Amino acid sequence: MSKVKYKFNKKLLTFDRVHTTFRKRLLYFFSHLSTGVVFAAAVLILAYNFLDSPKEKAQKREIDELKLQYQILNDQLDRATKIMADLQDRDDNIYRVIFEAEPIPNSIREAGIGGIDRYEPLKGYSNSDVVIETAKKMDRILGKLYVQSKSFDEVFGLAKNKEKMLACIPAIQPVNNKDLRRIGSYFGTRMDPFYKVRKFHEGMDFSASVGTEIYATGNGIIVDAGRDTQGGYGNEIIIDHGYNYKTVYAHLSRIFVKSGQKILRGQIIGYVGNTGKSTSPHLHYEVRRNGVPLNPIYFFFNDLTSEQFQMMLDLSSRPSQTMD
Repeated sequence: MSKVKYKFNKKLLTFDRVHTTFRKRLLYFFSHLSTGVVFAAAVLILAYNFLDSPKEKAQKREIDELKLQYQILNDQLDRATKIMADLQDRDDNIYRVIFEAEPIPNSIREAGIGGIDRYEPLKGYSNSDVVIETAKKMDRILGKLYVQSKSFDEVFGLAKNKEKMLACIPAIQPVNNKDLRRIGSYFGTRMDPFYKVRKFHEGMDFSASVGTEIYATGNGIIVDAGRDTQGGYGNEIIIDHGYNYKTVYAHLSRIFVKSGQKILRGQIIGYVGNTGKSTSPHLHYEVRRNGVPLNPIYFFFNDLTSEQFQMMLDLSSRPSQTMD
């Protein structure tokens, strides 16, 4: 039963009964309800933006821990990248040099992983940048590891074949020259005896009498033995030693080998002569790698002591005239 309400009448000094209609009661109810809803909404908004529930607090702690672990992982990936760079440097400048292998091009080492949408599923989150950058670092390291693994497989194969390679690479002088007195001209820019101009001398000249024995400086296969029709080398022999190395022996008086014949280091292949463009009897000797002439001095390591090698280097720096 609803309570009866009275209102004091100040003029008559009496209490008058208040008659409340249903409409007024309904308006009164909704006014209080709307006030409560607004207040509740305000409280919820404040709580949602400024206060965390226990579950949200736990999730934030988990997110912070994940961020920390991602940072630690990125630091470890950076250290792994530095270690990988050191391995690559050793591989190109030590291991592959020792075994006469070409360095791996940087374009291959730095080749990316295919797929333009590879990281698309990782986008759209508040921490997407951290996750994507970490994934990219990992992919780069994995790609470099794959290339380095293939390189080490190749180097391992070369190491197993090292004994054969050492027997093939030129390593002795092509004539008997223990006292080093037979070198008439060295590798480098020299005076041409015919044209009296300076030109690049692609080998070394060993002065010797006609008939002096010439030795193969490494194991290989004869690829040319006969008269040089392209230049002034006269009777010449070219040996392919494999591993991108070839040697040239020019101005011979006699040739004892033929094309296709297998040769061993120290084997006599011909005699010194004076054929072709030559001022006097001598042997013109070249070492080529990938078709590029190299200084033969660096390929006498089976013949020379360290003192003799240094003396030969000193003599090669002096100006001289070639013998062809």
